Amino acid sequence: MASGHEHTVKAFDQDISQLRALISQMGGLAEQAIYDAMKALQRGDEALARIVREKDKQIDAIEAELEKLVVRVIALRAPMADDLREVIAALKIAAVIERIGDYAKNIAKRVPMIHAEGEERIEAVSILPAMGQLAADMVRAALDAFSARDAKAAAEVHASDTALDDFYDSIFRTLVTFMVENPRTISQVAHLLFVAKNLERIGDHATNVAEMVYFAATGHYLADAEAGESSGS
Repeated sequence: MASGHEHTVKAFDQDISQLRALISQMGGLAEQAIYDAMKALQRGDEALARIVREKDKQIDAIEAELEKLVVRVIALRAPMADDLREVIAALKIAAVIERIGDYAKNIAKRVPMIHAEGEERIEAVSILPAMGQLAADMVRAALDAFSARDAKAAAEVHASDTALDDFYDSIFRTLVTFMVENPRTISQVAHLLFVAKNLERIGDHATNVAEMVYFAATGHYLADAEAGESSGS
């Protein structure tokens, strides 16, 4: 017959597994939203853009479910140290994924405006999906690191944010140059700049997830670890 302690440990492990499953589910929906929003942008597919906007409610609903589970776990299991860090990290990561979903939804909202009848097609529309791919890859890698409690993988996600920032800077310069040379495209370019900025923010949020994963796995802040490596080199 199992002791009360063994029962509590097993119940806590089940709760943690459920938290991870909810995070994984949210992350999968957010990642798909990025892909679909960029596909809608590239094709001018307003129906797909509408689906992205509607599906955002699913992400919000899962976040609400996860919040309730976290409150229950803390109240009933009273987790300590490593366990508490993981529970709190799951709560924070869920909030970040919800924001990532919002950014994808915001991109989808711009699709009808960017593809308004009579607007000249801008080359950056075909470049932006590559930036979207990089942003989505960062989200997936950060969530994989959370699932595996992999501090090293989390640090690699954090380091990859520079590439996305460089992508944004390049697209920003391209779009501004195009706008100056073709003043009639100012409105369309403004929407595309908004899309690029949202993708850059998705990368920032993936980086935030990576930082939380690193802390949950090690008990140390990633910035402190990087500072230590720099001073030691």
